[in-house]
Amino acid sequence: MVLTKEYRVCMPLTVEEYKIGQLYMIARHSLEQSEEGEGVEVVENKPCEDPVHGKGQYTEKHIHLSSRLPYWIQAICPRVFYVIEKSWNYYPYTLTVHGNCMNLFSLSISNPISRNLQCSFIPKLHVLIKTKYEDNNGSTENCLDLTEEELKSRTVDHLDIAFDDLSPKHYKREEDPKFYKSEKTNRGPLIEGWRETDKPIMCSYKVVHASFEVWGLQTKVEDFIQRGIREILLLGHRQAFAWLDEWHGMTLEDVRDYERQKQAETNEKILNTSAGATDAAGDAVGQRNDCGEVD
Repeated sequence: MVLTKEYRVCMPLTVEEYKIGQLYMIARHSLEQSEEGEGVEVVENKPCEDPVHGKGQYTEKHIHLSSRLPYWIQAICPRVFYVIEKSWNYYPYTLTVHGNCMNLFSLSISNPISRNLQCSFIPKLHVLIKTKYEDNNGSTENCLDLTEEELKSRTVDHLDIAFDDLSPKHYKREEDPKFYKSEKTNRGPLIEGWRETDKPIMCSYKVVHASFEVWGLQTKVEDFIQRGIREILLLGHRQAFAWLDEWHGMTLEDVRDYERQKQAETNEKILNTSAGATDAAGDAVGQRNDCGEVD
């Protein structure tokens, strides 16, 4: 059975503005979240083109993680590993495919991107994410053209970037939309009911299909995936708004330059610290049997 949820995340921005904002936010967020050899290493980032969706951006990333996973997932994973993420960004539409992988914390906030994640030691995981942005407050009932069968199994979750609870480990008052006010645009702070009254407003529609066909773990893993996606969506969209004065007024060329700079800094941070950890773990990995346990 596939666990299907549709997340609708409103922002006090236009879709055109968010095209810049989400690129800025992803680059900065990835750098800030990359510590001690874990995080998002960008391997390739180049233009691409699709006959249906037109011009876009292709990105391949290696998501390094181990200690960020719950203990019950670490028990079945190698001690040092990374997840391969392949992305096709056709703003404002996204098709995202995650296969054979356990990590969804570093989803880059799932901008309009097609993603394919691979991790060979867990072959039963499949996550499909479709995303589209519209200039409304989440009122489109079938934005992503789901089938009748998909609509019957879909659960809709309206995220409120100002008033939904965020994990304490991610909370920063300066990034709280209830307190933030943009000097450049005069937007914010957001008050109760802002999604019904504030202009401009846009919505990120994101349908997530998650399945993990392993007896005894399926429900637990699928729920873990959805909760992880929800948290990172909430955090990322909050940051995109709270950093509004940092990116507002940037051109696409400006933000691509910023993106390249931050990706280089992130890669250096991850690779310099992960090399030692990989060497240190080599002997232990060699002792692990096929179940991921130490002999």
